[in-house]
Amino acid sequence: MQIPEINEDECLLFLSRLVQIKSYSQTDGELDATAFMAKEMSKIGLESELIPFGNGRQNALGIWEGRGTGVTEGSPKSLLFNGHLDTNPVSEGWTIDPWEGKIDENFIYGIGVSNMKSGCAVYFCAVKTLIATGWTPRADVILTYVVGELQGGVGTLALIEQGKIKADYFINCEPSDIKAVTMHAEALTFEITLKGITRHMSAREEAQDAIMAACRLIPELNGMKFRGARSKEHEKCNRLQVGIVHGALGKELVEWRPAQVADVCKLAGSARYAPGQTQESVMEDIRLVIEKCLEGFTSMTFELKQRFEPTMPAFEVSKDSKLVKSLNNAYFTIRGEEQPTGVLAPTCFYGSDAGHLYKSLGMEGIICGPGGKYNTRPDEAVDIPDYLDCIRMFMRVIVDICG
Repeated sequence: MQIPEINEDECLLFLSRLVQIKSYSQTDGELDATAFMAKEMSKIGLESELIPFGNGRQNALGIWEGRGTGVTEGSPKSLLFNGHLDTNPVSEGWTIDPWEGKIDENFIYGIGVSNMKSGCAVYFCAVKTLIATGWTPRADVILTYVVGELQGGVGTLALIEQGKIKADYFINCEPSDIKAVTMHAEALTFEITLKGITRHMSAREEAQDAIMAACRLIPELNGMKFRGARSKEHEKCNRLQVGIVHGALGKELVEWRPAQVADVCKLAGSARYAPGQTQESVMEDIRLVIEKCLEGFTSMTFELKQRFEPTMPAFEVSKDSKLVKSLNNAYFTIRGEEQPTGVLAPTCFYGSDAGHLYKSLGMEGIICGPGGKYNTRPDEAVDIPDYLDCIRMFMRVIVDICG
Protein backbone atom coordinates (compact mmCIF):
# COMPACT_ATOMS: atom_id res chain seq x y z
CA MET A 1 0.00 0.00 0.00
CA GLN A 2 1.13 3.55 -0.76
CA ILE A 3 1.27 5.37 2.58
CA PRO A 4 -0.62 8.67 2.30
CA GLU A 5 0.69 12.08 3.21
CA ILE A 6 -0.69 13.59 6.39
CA ASN A 7 -2.45 16.92 6.68
CA GLU A 8 0.05 18.61 9.00
CA ASP A 9 -2.14 21.59 9.90
CA GLU A 10 -5.10 19.35 10.70
CA CYS A 11 -2.97 17.10 12.90
CA LEU A 12 -1.55 20.04 14.81
CA LEU A 13 -4.95 21.63 15.31
CA PHE A 14 -6.34 18.34 16.63
CA LEU A 15 -3.62 18.17 19.27
CA SER A 16 -4.19 21.83 20.13
CA ARG A 17 -7.90 21.09 20.71
CA LEU A 18 -7.00 18.18 22.99
CA VAL A 19 -4.62 20.36 25.03
CA GLN A 20 -7.40 22.93 25.49
CA ILE A 21 -9.42 20.40 27.52
CA LYS A 22 -8.43 20.90 31.16
CA SER A 23 -8.12 17.27 32.24
CA TYR A 24 -6.32 17.36 35.56
CA SER A 25 -6.04 13.88 37.00
CA GLN A 26 -8.95 12.87 39.25
CA THR A 27 -11.17 15.80 38.18
CA ASP A 28 -14.26 16.05 35.97
CA GLY A 29 -11.96 17.22 33.18
CA GLU A 30 -11.08 13.57 32.65
CA LEU A 31 -14.69 12.96 31.64
CA ASP A 32 -14.53 15.78 29.10
CA ALA A 33 -11.31 14.48 27.56
CA THR A 34 -12.43 10.86 27.27
CA ALA A 35 -15.84 11.93 25.91
CA PHE A 36 -14.10 14.09 23.33
CA MET A 37 -11.96 11.18 22.13
CA ALA A 38 -14.92 8.78 22.04
CA LYS A 39 -16.85 11.26 19.89
CA GLU A 40 -13.90 11.83 17.56
CA MET A 41 -13.36 8.09 17.14
CA SER A 42 -17.03 7.61 16.27
CA LYS A 43 -16.79 10.38 13.68
CA ILE A 44 -14.15 8.49 11.72
CA GLY A 45 -16.07 5.23 11.85
CA LEU A 46 -14.55 3.35 14.78
CA GLU A 47 -16.59 1.27 17.19
CA SER A 48 -16.30 3.59 20.17
CA GLU A 49 -17.43 3.39 23.78
CA LEU A 50 -16.94 5.04 27.15
CA ILE A 51 -16.21 2.52 29.88
CA PRO A 52 -16.83 3.58 33.50
CA PHE A 53 -14.65 2.40 36.37
CA GLY A 54 -13.88 3.31 39.95
CA ASN A 55 -15.62 6.26 41.54
CA GLY A 56 -17.00 8.19 38.57
CA ARG A 57 -14.04 7.81 36.22
CA GLN A 58 -14.07 6.51 32.65
CA ASN A 59 -11.85 5.34 29.80
CA ALA A 60 -12.46 5.65 26.06
CA LEU A 61 -12.01 2.69 23.71
CA GLY A 62 -12.15 2.56 19.93
CA ILE A 63 -11.80 -0.42 17.60
CA TRP A 64 -10.97 -0.31 13.90
CA GLU A 65 -12.22 -3.76 13.10
CA GLY A 66 -10.12 -5.82 10.73
CA ARG A 67 -11.76 -7.56 7.83
CA GLY A 68 -10.44 -10.90 9.09
CA THR A 69 -8.18 -13.62 7.76
CA GLY A 70 -7.42 -17.18 8.61
CA VAL A 71 -4.63 -17.64 11.14
CA THR A 72 -1.49 -18.64 9.30
CA GLU A 73 2.19 -18.15 9.89
CA GLY A 74 3.04 -14.55 9.14
CA SER A 75 -0.64 -13.51 9.11
CA PRO A 76 -1.55 -9.97 10.22
CA LYS A 77 -1.57 -9.26 13.95
CA SER A 78 -3.82 -7.03 16.01
CA LEU A 79 -2.26 -3.87 17.44
CA LEU A 80 -3.32 -1.88 20.51
CA PHE A 81 -2.32 1.73 21.18
CA ASN A 82 -2.32 2.99 24.75
CA GLY A 83 -2.12 6.48 26.21
CA HIS A 84 -3.49 8.53 29.10
CA LEU A 85 -5.44 11.78 28.91
CA ASP A 86 -5.15 12.92 32.54
CA THR A 87 -2.47 15.49 33.30
CA ASN A 88 -0.44 16.88 36.14
CA PRO A 89 -1.51 20.25 37.58
CA VAL A 90 0.04 23.47 36.32
CA SER A 91 3.08 24.51 38.37
CA GLU A 92 4.53 27.96 38.93
CA GLY A 93 6.74 29.46 36.24
CA TRP A 94 4.55 29.25 33.14
CA THR A 95 4.92 32.18 30.73
CA ILE A 96 2.15 31.11 28.33
CA ASP A 97 -1.44 29.99 28.77
CA PRO A 98 -1.21 26.26 29.64
CA TRP A 99 -4.53 25.54 27.88
CA GLU A 100 -4.17 27.65 24.75
CA GLY A 101 -2.58 24.84 22.74
CA LYS A 102 -0.20 27.39 21.29
CA ILE A 103 1.64 26.46 18.08
CA ASP A 104 4.70 28.26 16.77
CA GLU A 105 7.30 27.37 14.14
CA ASN A 106 9.01 24.71 16.26
CA PHE A 107 6.77 23.59 19.13
CA ILE A 108 3.27 23.01 20.36
CA TYR A 109 2.80 23.99 24.01
CA GLY A 110 0.49 23.18 26.89
CA ILE A 111 -0.02 21.27 30.10
CA GLY A 112 0.06 17.56 29.33
CA VAL A 113 1.11 18.03 25.71
CA SER A 114 4.22 15.94 26.33
CA ASN A 115 2.81 13.72 29.08
CA MET A 116 1.03 12.59 27.04
CA LYS A 117 -1.63 14.16 24.85
CA SER A 118 0.67 14.35 21.85
CA GLY A 119 1.12 10.58 21.95
CA CYS A 120 -2.66 10.15 22.21
CA ALA A 121 -3.22 12.44 19.22
CA VAL A 122 -0.55 10.67 17.15
CA TYR A 123 -2.29 7.32 16.92
CA PHE A 124 -5.69 8.91 16.35
CA CYS A 125 -4.33 10.97 13.45
CA ALA A 126 -2.52 7.94 12.02
CA VAL A 127 -5.73 5.88 11.99
CA LYS A 128 -7.84 8.78 10.66
CA THR A 129 -5.42 9.35 7.78
CA LEU A 130 -5.42 5.67 6.82
CA ILE A 131 -9.22 5.39 7.01
CA ALA A 132 -9.55 8.34 4.64
CA THR A 133 -7.76 6.34 1.92
CA GLY A 134 -10.33 3.56 2.05
CA TRP A 135 -7.79 0.99 3.22
CA THR A 136 -8.90 -1.50 5.87
CA PRO A 137 -6.61 -3.64 8.03
CA ARG A 138 -7.06 -7.40 8.13
CA ALA A 139 -6.46 -7.46 11.91
CA ASP A 140 -7.96 -5.13 14.51
CA VAL A 141 -6.44 -1.82 15.53
CA ILE A 142 -7.49 -0.86 19.07
CA LEU A 143 -7.20 2.67 20.44
CA THR A 144 -7.30 3.11 24.22
CA TYR A 145 -7.54 6.48 25.94
CA VAL A 146 -7.26 5.96 29.68
CA VAL A 147 -7.12 8.02 32.85
CA GLY A 148 -5.50 7.21 36.16
CA GLU A 149 -2.04 6.47 34.79
CA LEU A 150 -0.80 9.02 37.31
CA GLN A 151 -2.26 6.88 40.11
CA GLY A 152 -0.38 3.73 39.15
CA GLY A 153 -2.23 2.93 35.95
CA VAL A 154 -5.67 2.26 37.45
CA GLY A 155 -7.41 3.07 34.16
CA THR A 156 -5.54 0.51 32.10
CA LEU A 157 -5.87 -2.01 34.93
CA ALA A 158 -9.63 -1.44 34.88
CA LEU A 159 -9.81 -2.20 31.15
CA ILE A 160 -7.79 -5.37 31.74
CA GLU A 161 -9.97 -6.50 34.65
CA GLN A 162 -13.12 -5.73 32.66
CA GLY A 163 -11.87 -7.94 29.82
CA LYS A 164 -12.08 -5.06 27.38
CA ILE A 165 -8.65 -5.23 25.79
CA LYS A 166 -6.45 -7.84 24.21
CA ALA A 167 -4.19 -7.75 21.18
CA ASP A 168 -1.12 -9.42 19.74
CA TYR A 169 1.02 -6.29 20.13
CA PHE A 170 0.85 -2.91 21.81
CA ILE A 171 2.48 0.49 21.47
CA ASN A 172 2.46 2.60 24.61
CA CYS A 173 2.98 6.22 23.58
CA GLU A 174 4.63 7.66 26.69
CA PRO A 175 7.07 10.46 25.80
CA SER A 176 10.34 9.01 24.49
CA ASP A 177 11.33 11.65 21.91
CA ILE A 178 10.17 8.97 19.40
CA LYS A 179 12.95 6.61 20.44
CA ALA A 180 12.10 2.92 20.88
CA VAL A 181 12.27 2.02 24.57
CA THR A 182 12.52 -1.75 25.08
CA MET A 183 12.62 -1.86 28.88
CA HIS A 184 11.67 0.16 31.92
CA ALA A 185 11.99 -0.36 35.62
CA GLU A 186 9.57 -1.23 38.38
CA ALA A 187 9.48 1.07 41.41
CA LEU A 188 9.30 0.78 45.16
CA THR A 189 9.24 3.42 47.88
CA PHE A 190 11.19 2.99 51.12
CA GLU A 191 11.54 4.80 54.42
CA ILE A 192 14.55 4.82 56.75
CA THR A 193 14.62 6.07 60.33
CA LEU A 194 18.06 6.64 61.86
CA LYS A 195 18.19 6.79 65.66
CA GLY A 196 21.26 8.19 67.42
CA ILE A 197 22.07 9.87 70.74
CA THR A 198 21.53 13.57 71.44
CA ARG A 199 23.76 15.92 73.43
CA HIS A 200 23.99 19.67 73.70
CA MET A 201 26.34 21.05 71.08
CA SER A 202 28.88 21.71 73.84
CA ALA A 203 29.23 17.95 74.25
CA ARG A 204 28.62 16.84 70.70
CA GLU A 205 31.67 14.55 70.82
CA GLU A 206 29.54 12.24 72.98
CA ALA A 207 26.57 12.29 70.59
CA GLN A 208 25.59 9.99 67.74
CA ASP A 209 24.45 12.53 65.16
CA ALA A 210 21.63 11.16 63.01
CA ILE A 211 21.96 13.97 60.47
CA MET A 212 25.68 13.29 60.00
CA ALA A 213 24.88 9.60 59.52
CA ALA A 214 22.30 10.53 56.88
CA CYS A 215 24.86 12.72 55.10
CA ARG A 216 27.20 9.75 54.86
CA LEU A 217 24.42 7.37 53.84
CA ILE A 218 22.63 9.33 51.12
CA PRO A 219 25.45 9.35 48.49
CA GLU A 220 25.94 5.62 48.98
CA LEU A 221 22.23 4.94 48.49
CA ASN A 222 21.98 7.22 45.45
CA GLY A 223 24.86 5.37 43.78
CA MET A 224 23.41 1.90 44.26
CA LYS A 225 23.03 -0.93 41.75
CA PHE A 226 21.08 -4.01 42.77
CA ARG A 227 21.90 -7.69 42.71
CA GLY A 228 20.36 -10.13 40.26
CA ALA A 229 20.38 -8.06 37.08
CA ARG A 230 20.06 -10.44 34.13
CA SER A 231 22.44 -8.41 31.99
CA LYS A 232 24.26 -5.10 31.72
CA GLU A 233 21.21 -3.84 29.83
CA HIS A 234 18.97 -4.75 32.75
CA GLU A 235 21.35 -3.04 35.16
CA LYS A 236 20.79 0.21 33.27
CA CYS A 237 17.31 0.29 34.86
CA ASN A 238 18.78 0.40 38.38
CA ARG A 239 18.57 3.72 40.17
CA LEU A 240 17.82 4.97 43.67
CA GLN A 241 16.99 8.48 44.81
CA VAL A 242 16.55 9.78 48.35
CA GLY A 243 13.98 12.55 48.03
CA ILE A 244 12.99 13.35 51.62
CA VAL A 245 15.28 14.07 54.60
CA HIS A 246 14.14 15.36 57.99
CA GLY A 247 16.38 15.40 61.04
CA ALA A 248 15.58 16.83 64.49
CA LEU A 249 14.92 15.76 68.08
CA GLY A 250 12.97 12.64 69.05
CA LYS A 251 10.43 10.65 67.12
CA GLU A 252 8.27 13.78 66.77
CA LEU A 253 11.21 15.56 65.08
CA VAL A 254 10.98 18.62 67.32
CA GLU A 255 12.69 21.61 65.70
CA TRP A 256 12.69 24.39 68.33
CA ARG A 257 16.04 23.36 69.90
CA PRO A 258 18.69 23.53 67.14
CA ALA A 259 21.51 23.74 69.70
CA GLN A 260 21.09 20.02 70.34
CA VAL A 261 22.50 17.28 68.12
CA ALA A 262 19.70 15.59 66.18
CA ASP A 263 19.09 12.06 67.42
CA VAL A 264 16.51 11.11 64.75
CA CYS A 265 16.63 11.50 61.00
CA LYS A 266 13.99 10.18 58.64
CA LEU A 267 14.66 9.54 54.96
CA ALA A 268 12.37 8.41 52.15
CA GLY A 269 13.17 7.56 48.59
CA SER A 270 12.38 5.50 45.55
CA ALA A 271 14.25 2.62 43.94
CA ARG A 272 13.96 1.52 40.32
CA TYR A 273 14.81 -2.07 39.42
CA ALA A 274 14.73 -4.22 36.30
CA PRO A 275 12.62 -7.18 35.17
CA GLY A 276 13.92 -10.25 37.02
CA GLN A 277 14.94 -8.34 40.14
CA THR A 278 12.57 -8.45 43.12
CA GLN A 279 11.31 -6.06 45.78
CA GLU A 280 12.71 -8.36 48.45
CA SER A 281 16.23 -8.43 47.02
CA VAL A 282 16.24 -4.66 46.46
CA MET A 283 15.17 -4.00 50.05
CA GLU A 284 17.86 -6.38 51.31
CA ASP A 285 20.49 -4.57 49.21
CA ILE A 286 19.39 -1.26 50.75
CA ARG A 287 19.64 -2.80 54.22
CA LEU A 288 23.21 -3.97 53.56
CA VAL A 289 24.30 -0.50 52.41
CA ILE A 290 22.81 1.08 55.55
CA GLU A 291 24.57 -1.40 57.82
CA LYS A 292 27.93 -0.76 56.16
CA CYS A 293 27.56 3.03 56.30
CA LEU A 294 26.68 2.99 60.00
CA GLU A 295 29.71 0.93 61.05
CA GLY A 296 31.41 4.07 62.35
CA PHE A 297 28.38 5.07 64.41
CA THR A 298 28.65 2.58 67.23
CA SER A 299 25.34 3.35 68.94
CA MET A 300 23.30 4.27 65.86
CA THR A 301 20.30 2.06 65.06
CA PHE A 302 17.94 2.14 62.11
CA GLU A 303 14.57 0.98 60.84
CA LEU A 304 13.94 0.25 57.18
CA LYS A 305 10.50 -0.36 55.76
CA GLN A 306 8.79 -0.41 52.40
CA ARG A 307 5.92 1.95 51.74
CA PHE A 308 3.31 0.05 49.77
CA GLU A 309 1.48 2.17 47.20
CA PRO A 310 0.26 1.75 43.60
CA THR A 311 3.10 1.30 41.15
CA MET A 312 3.73 0.03 37.65
CA PRO A 313 5.33 -3.34 36.92
CA ALA A 314 8.54 -3.54 34.94
CA PHE A 315 8.39 -4.08 31.18
CA GLU A 316 10.72 -5.46 28.52
CA VAL A 317 10.74 -6.62 24.91
CA SER A 318 13.43 -8.08 22.67
CA LYS A 319 15.03 -5.81 20.09
CA ASP A 320 14.37 -8.67 17.66
CA SER A 321 10.59 -8.45 18.12
CA LYS A 322 8.66 -8.10 14.85
CA LEU A 323 6.99 -4.99 16.27
CA VAL A 324 10.29 -3.38 17.26
CA LYS A 325 11.76 -4.10 13.84
CA SER A 326 8.68 -2.64 12.16
CA LEU A 327 8.96 0.55 14.20
CA ASN A 328 12.70 0.77 13.51
CA ASN A 329 12.08 0.39 9.77
CA ALA A 330 9.38 3.06 9.81
CA TYR A 331 11.71 5.48 11.61
CA PHE A 332 14.48 4.82 9.07
CA THR A 333 12.09 5.36 6.16
CA ILE A 334 11.01 8.73 7.55
CA ARG A 335 14.33 10.05 8.86
CA GLY A 336 17.00 8.15 6.96
CA GLU A 337 18.82 7.09 10.13
CA GLU A 338 18.67 4.33 12.70
CA GLN A 339 16.15 4.74 15.48
CA PRO A 340 17.71 4.84 18.97
CA THR A 341 16.49 1.60 20.52
CA GLY A 342 17.05 -0.12 23.85
CA VAL A 343 17.18 0.68 27.56
CA LEU A 344 17.19 4.45 27.19
CA ALA A 345 17.31 7.07 29.93
CA PRO A 346 15.33 8.82 31.19
CA THR A 347 12.36 6.76 29.97
CA CYS A 348 13.76 3.51 31.36
CA PHE A 349 13.28 4.93 34.88
CA TYR A 350 9.64 5.84 34.33
CA GLY A 351 6.65 3.69 35.13
CA SER A 352 4.06 3.21 32.42
CA ASP A 353 0.96 1.24 31.52
CA ALA A 354 3.23 -0.87 29.32
CA GLY A 355 4.09 -2.71 32.53
CA HIS A 356 0.45 -3.68 33.12
CA LEU A 357 -0.08 -4.82 29.53
CA TYR A 358 3.11 -6.86 29.70
CA LYS A 359 2.58 -8.41 33.13
CA SER A 360 -1.20 -8.89 33.27
CA LEU A 361 -1.88 -9.82 29.64
CA GLY A 362 1.49 -11.16 28.52
CA MET A 363 1.44 -8.80 25.56
CA GLU A 364 4.49 -7.93 23.51
CA GLY A 365 4.94 -4.23 22.98
CA ILE A 366 7.13 -1.16 22.77
CA ILE A 367 7.19 2.36 24.22
CA CYS A 368 7.47 5.15 21.68
CA GLY A 369 5.92 8.59 21.58
CA PRO A 370 6.62 12.27 20.97
CA GLY A 371 7.64 14.54 23.81
CA GLY A 372 10.05 13.96 26.64
CA LYS A 373 12.70 16.62 26.27
CA TYR A 374 10.42 19.32 27.70
CA ASN A 375 8.28 17.01 29.80
CA THR A 376 6.48 18.00 33.02
CA ARG A 377 7.88 21.50 33.45
CA PRO A 378 6.72 25.10 32.94
CA ASP A 379 5.93 25.83 29.28
CA GLU A 380 5.74 22.10 28.56
CA ALA A 381 6.24 21.54 24.84
CA VAL A 382 6.66 18.99 22.07
CA ASP A 383 8.84 19.31 18.97
CA ILE A 384 6.54 19.61 15.97
CA PRO A 385 8.77 17.48 13.68
CA ASP A 386 8.73 14.65 16.25
CA TYR A 387 4.95 14.79 16.55
CA LEU A 388 4.35 14.73 12.80
CA ASP A 389 7.00 12.11 12.09
CA CYS A 390 5.55 9.86 14.77
CA ILE A 391 2.19 9.93 12.94
CA ARG A 392 3.97 8.91 9.74
CA MET A 393 5.78 6.12 11.58
CA PHE A 394 2.65 4.71 13.18
CA MET A 395 0.79 4.61 9.86
CA ARG A 396 3.56 2.43 8.45
CA VAL A 397 3.58 0.18 11.50
CA ILE A 398 -0.21 -0.30 11.31
CA VAL A 399 -0.02 -1.30 7.64
CA ASP A 400 2.94 -3.59 8.25
CA ILE A 401 1.61 -5.33 11.38
CA CYS A 402 -2.14 -5.36 10.77
CA GLY A 403 -2.03 -6.09 7.06
